[in-house]
Amino acid sequence: MKSELLYSGKYTSADTFIKDLIDYIEYYNNERIKLRLNGMSPIQYRKMLTASIV
Repeated sequence: MKSELLYSGKYTSADTFIKDLIDYIEYYNNERIKLRLNGMSPIQYRKMLTASIV
């Protein structure tokens, strides 16, 4: 997170930083594709695992 969010820009207000942080967390958990997770996002992978258990 530090290299991708904090070091990439200068923030002039806490509100701007908080908005960017929320957007980053949303991206990281829901949209980011990982080859280690068979090309799925973390959320998709967890859903697939829980569906296969049930």
